[in-house]
Amino acid sequence: MEPLKIGDLILKKPIFQGGMGIGVSLSGLAGAVAKEGGAGTISAAQIGFREEDFDENPLQANLRAMGKELKKARAAAPGGVLGFNIMAAMRHYKEYVIQAVKLGADFIVSGAGLPAELSALTGRHPIKLAPIVSTEKSARVILQYWAKKYSRVPDFIVIEGPKAGGHLGFTKEQLEGLNGDSYKAEIRRMIEKIRQYEEQFKKKIPVVLGGGISSRELSSQAFALGADAVQAASKFVVTKECDAAEAYKKAYIDAKKEDIILVKSPVGMPGRAVRNRFTEHVMHGGNIPPKKCRRCLKKCNPAAIPYCITESLIRAVKGDTENGLIFCGADAYKSDRIETVAEVINGLLP
Repeated sequence: MEPLKIGDLILKKPIFQGGMGIGVSLSGLAGAVAKEGGAGTISAAQIGFREEDFDENPLQANLRAMGKELKKARAAAPGGVLGFNIMAAMRHYKEYVIQAVKLGADFIVSGAGLPAELSALTGRHPIKLAPIVSTEKSARVILQYWAKKYSRVPDFIVIEGPKAGGHLGFTKEQLEGLNGDSYKAEIRRMIEKIRQYEEQFKKKIPVVLGGGISSRELSSQAFALGADAVQAASKFVVTKECDAAEAYKKAYIDAKKEDIILVKSPVGMPGRAVRNRFTEHVMHGGNIPPKKCRRCLKKCNPAAIPYCITESLIRAVKGDTENGLIFCGADAYKSDRIETVAEVINGLLP
């Protein structure tokens, strides 16, 4: 595979490791991916959950942890490409974006809502910006908005398909109606729209395709559709370098196809996760009142939500895999052993 250029950034291998919060993709995983020549992505979502003052001052704890994690990842991968995934749905989105810029991150990938103001927050700083889109409509909206308001286009775009893990950019009805062929046509429409803006702005906009990238065959299909790089996430969970607890990784390995399900998230989007005691409880109408609000989302009424997304994800990543939320991709059940990051990358790229 040829190196991928994103402006002045050069990826030796055209693969992005998807951002996974809370605490799944931190410096350990992101640094290892960057060391192998891919793009390592640190999830900024409640990244400071291990800081002593997290419960009392989550914003400052998170901003501090962003610096710690990026520094450790840089030490593991000198000269590697490293950035942050920052959800548009996060409260204090502006502060997290500005912190990523101050820390010298190479890129910001932003989804869970369209990051309309991301360009305004970073100004003329050379950090590379990438919205996450899932449909031709969302790609068209963000391209039109940035072009009209900021006279610019994204530095690259991440397309996440319906087989992705975590929060999904589709309604439940859309997910039930999508199949491989119909979504391939949607991908082609998105890429065609992106190429139109490339021509208008005389600037290459690399397309990174993710969502169910779990084999070399699927990566090859992505490149054949016109993608410039692929994004994988679930495959990187079951690696020695992943920052999640060993019990979290084992939940992937033990999962069967029927254990991969859709759940309703307090974020307001459907999410894909591993079936366990927690998901059974909330899917049957059970509520788990938050112990404390850490103010993670812009739009969240703690009294009205079925469970706290922060608390449920933290329980899981620390190893309580029956009482926490284990996000995963549709093909997570295909993993049957722990690998190294190098093995995963070599197994995915043609």
